[in-house]
Amino acid sequence: MTTWIRVARFHLANPLSYTALPWGVVAFVFAVWVVLAASASGYHVQIQMAGVVTLYLFFFIVGAPVIGRSLPFAFAFGVGRRSYYAGTALFAFCLALVYGLVLAVLQVIEQATGGWGVRLHFFRVAYILAGPWYLTWLTSFVGLALMFVAGMCYGLVYRRWNLIGLLAAIAVPVIVLVAGVVATSRAHDWSSVRHFFTALSAAGLTGLLAALMVILLAVGYATMRHITV
Repeated sequence: MTTWIRVARFHLANPLSYTALPWGVVAFVFAVWVVLAASASGYHVQIQMAGVVTLYLFFFIVGAPVIGRSLPFAFAFGVGRRSYYAGTALFAFCLALVYGLVLAVLQVIEQATGGWGVRLHFFRVAYILAGPWYLTWLTSFVGLALMFVAGMCYGLVYRRWNLIGLLAAIAVPVIVLVAGVVATSRAHDWSSVRHFFTALSAAGLTGLLAALMVILLAVGYATMRHITV
């Protein structure tokens, strides 16, 4: 566990890239929408993921190169693959936990101030991030961590199999999705799919995303074991 913490702290060698950069972009987008909402003559302005999506994309982008780029340094300091992978995952979870809490607090402030005084719904996303603060925190944490792990997996695949492997990894979920659409269309069973998603609560969706994250963690670890440095 001590080694995991050391690895997590190692990733914070350049903290501004994990703090000032993403929140600076979110703050800029938020300021733009506050101005637009203030000029909307009192109408409710609902922004569906326009602001918080920046953080999710950020987690995916920084997760992609995080291991492949710094793994040689880990070996130089005597850190094994398993410990380095676990420490990087710990770093992602801690970062997602803190950022998820910030999003939950901002949502509470948004509700308490009547939409920042201009009736703006920026951090409250219908269905996904619209429940109590603790559910928003949990959903945000799982979503952000999932994006980091997904980026990490794609980065490891590229490091292991280069561009061919990366394209194949992108093609697989697309093929599965298309196959599902074709199978559902042939079975004329879109009503069941619609019922599944309409009956799925935000907590249930969070559970599915958490399960997907666990699968991607396993895939990433299996890929990392065969990476050459």
